[in-house]
Amino acid sequence: IPFQIFDAFKSRLNDSNSKVNQVALETMHKIIPLLRDNLSPVINMLIPAIVDNNLNSKNPGIYAAATNVIEALCQYLDNYLLLQPFCTKAQLLNGKAKQDMTEKLA
Repeated sequence: IPFQIFDAFKSRLNDSNSKVNQVALETMHKIIPLLRDNLSPVINMLIPAIVDNNLNSKNPGIYAAATNVIEALCQYLDNYLLLQPFCTKAQLLNGKAKQDMTEKLA
């Protein structure tokens, strides 16, 4: 069931409507402390949806919301769960997003 829920939710994290996108990121920020390490089965699906377009967004609200989600992931999830997806994103992204992910890894 978590896969079905988050599979549907992840498309909202990259919605073309910036308001929907921002609300989805803000909602994800609220979900993380509640689910914590229970997100482990879906973390490899969620991290790309959270960072791919949002950390390079020119929209300050989307960028701030994405940054808050990354902070919450680091605060509430075991760092071991985040290491591989963060490394992958740090290698593949460019611009501000690459810098942000590299700083999180450090």
